[in-house]
Amino acid sequence: RTPNDRFVTMARTLPALLLCVLAALVRVASAEVYFEERFDAAWADRWLKSDWHVSDGTAGDFTRTAGKWYGDAEADAGVQTGPDARFYAMSADMGKTFTNENKPLVLQFSAKHEQKLDCGGGYVKLLPSTADVKSFGGDTPYAIMFGPDVCGHATRRVHVILANKGDAKPANLLIKDDIRAETDQLTHVYTLIVYPNNSYVVKIDNVEVSTGAIEDRWDFLPPKTIKDPAASKPEDWDDRPVIPDPNDVKPDDWDELNPEYIDDVDAKKPDDWDDEEDGEWHAPTTRNPDYNGPWTQKNIANPDYQGQWEHPHIPNPDYDGTGADTLYKFDDLRYVGFELWQGKAGAI
Repeated sequence: RTPNDRFVTMARTLPALLLCVLAALVRVASAEVYFEERFDAAWADRWLKSDWHVSDGTAGDFTRTAGKWYGDAEADAGVQTGPDARFYAMSADMGKTFTNENKPLVLQFSAKHEQKLDCGGGYVKLLPSTADVKSFGGDTPYAIMFGPDVCGHATRRVHVILANKGDAKPANLLIKDDIRAETDQLTHVYTLIVYPNNSYVVKIDNVEVSTGAIEDRWDFLPPKTIKDPAASKPEDWDDRPVIPDPNDVKPDDWDELNPEYIDDVDAKKPDDWDDEEDGEWHAPTTRNPDYNGPWTQKNIANPDYQGQWEHPHIPNPDYDGTGADTLYKFDDLRYVGFELWQGKAGAI
């Protein structure tokens, strides 16, 4: 097994949070693990609950449990949100401030929405050393936000949000890929790997679900090309795949005025029909055998079809690739935290 396989196996067995930076790029034999949490009995000594929303009474708690379904109640324990409709926030110190410069960064954790989450988050954040962890909340600056977010049928995605560089706006950038989140009640392992060649991989249960170049999937930089403002679709461009058949003409005896249904001439008023009691009798209708309906001209393939016109692109004069080589890099990583809101609590 590779080290990555080993970490995934561990996380599937135990609800865990794992952060490491790999020491080499090829055939990695070791990795520096900056943080690993198995949520044992002493977990609360390592985590600081935020005072976010405590004053207004809407702050929730994390409670250690293996949940309703588990293999081993002690080994499979995690922390569960509760009660319903609350904000939940806590963080842990990773022991030292570090950077992922020139090394792959691996962030991995497991989540189980055994309450069948209807609306809320299940993601993790990496925070800089400057974060006010005592009041850690939704407005606290972060480096990475990663994990599932669910709200009804409209929102069921895995967020991968990276902090923008310097003072650039917006402060946080969401991946362009729509990565589908798991919405069942089982445990799933979410893995994000950020490589120093400015590529990334997202896995769910060790299955790759999104990969590519960071520059292509996040709007850190202006696009390299833009649509040519001087180009426009030619007036004589024919983008009709089919056209009416000029040889197909409406028959002379085609009558569009004939009604679809007519009175049934064979129907007779029942002998026992009483107009005063039953109302005025009307003959039932039947389908008109002479009904043709609206005539429609047949279509044929357009012999002059040129395809859909595509706007040509030109190099973007505003493109500046400064910093493109270090989009992957975070210089200040110190804390890991959960900052969530859930309408229906119970996620582990």
